Amino acid sequence: MIKSAGWLLVFLGAAHTLLALTLEGAARYAGEWFSGALWYEDFSDMSPANSALWLSLESFGPPLIVVGLIVLWLDRRGITPPPFLAWTLGIWCVVDAVILILTPWPLFLLASILLWAGGRRAAGRANSAPHAEATRTP
Repeated sequence: MIKSAGWLLVFLGAAHTLLALTLEGAARYAGEWFSGALWYEDFSDMSPANSALWLSLESFGPPLIVVGLIVLWLDRRGITPPPFLAWTLGIWCVVDAVILILTPWPLFLLASILLWAGGRRAAGRANSAPHAEATRTP
């Protein structure tokens, strides 16, 4: 479950970033991004280039890829991700669903549930292992 959640988070982050850069055409503003044209822009009056930057590279996509990769890294080492990670992603997902109903929030909710359930399952195994040792007779 934890591995599935990690891969789903990586996929969703990568898909958002890549689709924003390609399908939405954000990459066409790369020249402006790297020229310094956005350095003194005001957020209350964003240019199309600034808006495209925040839709793609400065969006939640790249950090979500990192979170997914960390979840996978922890899982490969047998470390259970902390429960606050699943809860935080789940709360963020619900807020997203309320604000923008036409987003892939059900997939984010699925990733959060998988992460939470996998963490609970791993914690249950960890808690039952010492108990099994204590009940064993010599």
